Amino acid sequence: MCGIVGYTGPREAYPIVLKGLKRLEYRGYDSSGVALLNNKQIKVYKKKGKVAELEEAAIGQDIHANIGIGHTRWATHGEPSDRNAHPHQSQSGELAMIHNGIIENYTQIKKELESKGYHFKSDTDTEVLLNFIEDIKINNNCSLEEALRIALKRVVGAYCILLIAKDEPETIIAARKGSPLVIGIGKGEHFLASDASPIIEYTKEVVYVNDYEIAIVKPDELILKNLGNEKQTPFITKLDMELAAIEKGGYDHFMLKEIHEQPSTIHDCLRGRLLPQSLQIMMGGIENNMEAFINANRIMIVACGTSWHAGLIAEYLIEEFCRIPVEVEYASEFRYRNPVIHRGDVIIAISQSGETADTLVALESAKEKGAFIFGVVNAVGSSIARLSHAGAYTHSGPEIGVASTKAFTGQLAVLMMMALKIGYAKGTLSKDRYAQLMHDLELIPEKIKEILADTSNIQRIAEKYKDAADFLFLGRGYNFPVALEGALKLKEISYIHAEGYPAAEMKHGPIALVDENLPVVFVATKDSYYEKIVSNVQEIKARKGKVLAVATAGDEVIPGMADDVMFVPDADEAIAPLLSVVPLQLLSYYVGLYKGLDVDKPRNLAKSVTVE
Repeated sequence: MCGIVGYTGPREAYPIVLKGLKRLEYRGYDSSGVALLNNKQIKVYKKKGKVAELEEAAIGQDIHANIGIGHTRWATHGEPSDRNAHPHQSQSGELAMIHNGIIENYTQIKKELESKGYHFKSDTDTEVLLNFIEDIKINNNCSLEEALRIALKRVVGAYCILLIAKDEPETIIAARKGSPLVIGIGKGEHFLASDASPIIEYTKEVVYVNDYEIAIVKPDELILKNLGNEKQTPFITKLDMELAAIEKGGYDHFMLKEIHEQPSTIHDCLRGRLLPQSLQIMMGGIENNMEAFINANRIMIVACGTSWHAGLIAEYLIEEFCRIPVEVEYASEFRYRNPVIHRGDVIIAISQSGETADTLVALESAKEKGAFIFGVVNAVGSSIARLSHAGAYTHSGPEIGVASTKAFTGQLAVLMMMALKIGYAKGTLSKDRYAQLMHDLELIPEKIKEILADTSNIQRIAEKYKDAADFLFLGRGYNFPVALEGALKLKEISYIHAEGYPAAEMKHGPIALVDENLPVVFVATKDSYYEKIVSNVQEIKARKGKVLAVATAGDEVIPGMADDVMFVPDADEAIAPLLSVVPLQLLSYYVGLYKGLDVDKPRNLAKSVTVE
């Protein structure tokens, strides 16, 4: 969850590390810090709050060094504070370390170290692990690399670690299990980070470190070893990413930029795959494994958060077009409840980052039981992409805003193409319907452009309702998961309590909440449920609720009933979620903006959840 950066080479390390932390701040922003090694002296500067506060605190300090590590934190063990911020130094002061992850058995190790006379300055599991490594090094009279290897065989949990030592003035030692690490290969220099965003400014050649690997990184040398001390061959990958993709590009916030990027990101996702003229969908991961899908007794979709909502829409799509039973599981529950998995079951894993800890563990278990794993991810080279038997990238580009927007619509585009391709190949989707849906999907980027061309009405609605204490989001059919996603976005960005429900379930409880102060958002586009949802709107109006609606352009019934309406272009109901979600993304953005909140960095959240 935290962001880590490291540098060793001829340049000044501090500016590189600091800029990297700013790029990774979406991974955590409770506190941040740097450790710099120069003339066999380690200097640590760290501060509660965002990276800008660390930068200010370091003004006037001695920051000269050619090797450094930095960390931006999402707190797990220990409240956000200066003393709990990383990096931590060992009791002797000889070592400094940063860590992303959780050491689950740290309490037992801490007690052992305290019995030996160790004292701890923080509440973190990281400081415990660091002193454990130092204790092994001292008592076994071994190298730091060997001490780390011994320690990691003892600890339980997830980690990505960067270590520096006074007596190794050019070396960063790194290790990972369950938390991502990428190493950039420069000329006489190396860069380390949680993802590629701090690295692309300097090099596009990177190595993705695998679980249970240790990296010994010097300016002119990279050695990879496994925990058995066997050398591994680094596999160098060329990044397909441009620096502009991780800059704001003139927008006030990354979230707004990423909402407005959706016409181009969905176009990129469809390009070369969706070919309506020849009635073809080119997806190698599906084509090469079509028998696994056609013969599947069931498909299980595993995801978290916004990706789970994409999975719900995929359930509707696959069951309608492919006639295959689908179950959608929260990865965090799936991994612990001992699910029944048979050889030949298909597991679709959906994750923006490809590093979601719960999803990864769930997949490992399912793979061991003989399931076929198909990954739908955005991040090339990510852990889920490597673990899967096959998959499809969404090609949405880096998503920096913590609340997912363009990644969600990219996931939907991929899942829609999958359902269409499998259904047509299986014969459960007619040629005419297949052709019509392909045509509708091809038009989506231009239709989103229409929505984004003028957002003034949505801004007006956001300002009108920004002080509401609660929201209720309702939808039916394909629009029910869209209602869930709208509620989640509003919660994430504005801190307003919001609930999403199937509109028909409103009568079974939530209607008790309705009064003249409750805004109720209906996702009410023209579909096979339209007459039913009109009745649901009337039920809310009869109880004096405030009705906000997402409606199809040209509709005259819903606007005559609703207090406020956000229009979207007409589309087939199976494709419509790609459109109806966009006004809800904008609504949450502008409500948060008008409340004066940091919409790119909502409190308590981080972009990539790499811990349980």
